[in-house]
Amino acid sequence: RNTHAMKDDRNYILQCPYRTAQKVLQGKYSILILHYLSDRTLRFSELEKLVPNMTHATLSSQLKLLEKRGLVRRNVYPEVPPRVEYSLTEIGRSFTPVLMKIGDWGMQYIDFIQTNPDVVLD
Repeated sequence: RNTHAMKDDRNYILQCPYRTAQKVLQGKYSILILHYLSDRTLRFSELEKLVPNMTHATLSSQLKLLEKRGLVRRNVYPEVPPRVEYSLTEIGRSFTPVLMKIGDWGMQYIDFIQTNPDVVLD
């Protein structure tokens, strides 16, 4: 892609806070990863265990994307074998109240689905 097109995309996204949030949080597991990291610093293998249906490759790419977007920090310790831990950055931690609200809304929606069996989730 040329630089001009990338700049146009960036300007388009940054014109609206909802577009910006959608772009930053895109990815099947982004919100789950942020949720688990909001509790504590985790190693890759710990994150894998928390979301067992997510593949190794998917977790790796999601973490790289969240790191690239400034929400997650990857800390590599100079040990043998290397120890790598993931935590939220300051801007990532600022998303924690939003995660809590998403969780609250998710519980309301679960109640809604249980009383409205015709609603389709796929």
